[in-house]
Amino acid sequence: MNEEAVEQRIFLVAPSGVGPEECARLVADALAGAPASAVLVTASQGEPETEARARAIVPVVQAAGAAAIVENFTRAAGHAGADGVHISSGFPDLKAAAESFRPNRIVGAGKLRSRHAAMEAGELDLDYLFFGEPEGDTHSAPYHKAVALAEWWAELMEIPAVIMAGADLATLSEAAASGAEFIALRRAIWEAPEGPQAAMRRAAEILAGGKVAA
Repeated sequence: MNEEAVEQRIFLVAPSGVGPEECARLVADALAGAPASAVLVTASQGEPETEARARAIVPVVQAAGAAAIVENFTRAAGHAGADGVHISSGFPDLKAAAESFRPNRIVGAGKLRSRHAAMEAGELDLDYLFFGEPEGDTHSAPYHKAVALAEWWAELMEIPAVIMAGADLATLSEAAASGAEFIALRRAIWEAPEGPQAAMRRAAEILAGGKVAA
């Protein structure tokens, strides 16, 4: 690693399991606590449900100055006016999205479980690579394999890395130590006892105080 400090920013994963309006309200509350670079609307069971959530969330996210990104359903992303797509449904879909959306919109890759998969995705010159699963924060700490992949990628490659943090902000430094440019947060925000707004504020303070060398 070189000695340039990485300004690590929040990549917020929108809550699931709530209706579109409630989801938008929660996102607005969180973003009032601290800014995020992007907010990801994860894919629901079907495209209509995903589009309904995206239509409710995208304007809130964009009004806060963040990028709104929709997982997998590219038409839903277009209909909702999202800033980009997050593709976790396989390399063919990722390649098609990169050809269709870039450079005017963001395209990121997910479900990267090996160095080979990351390298293959990286050859498409994407906007980011996401290590871990957006709804995979099932433990208080981030998954070691995801951290290791993010650390390897961040040290060697120019395309930004996103690392999925754990469900507890007390372990946020473990994700940050990977050197990834973006730290993805979900349960650590939505299930925080102090509420989303205060949790976002605390996460931003932790990241601001713990810049790492790139």
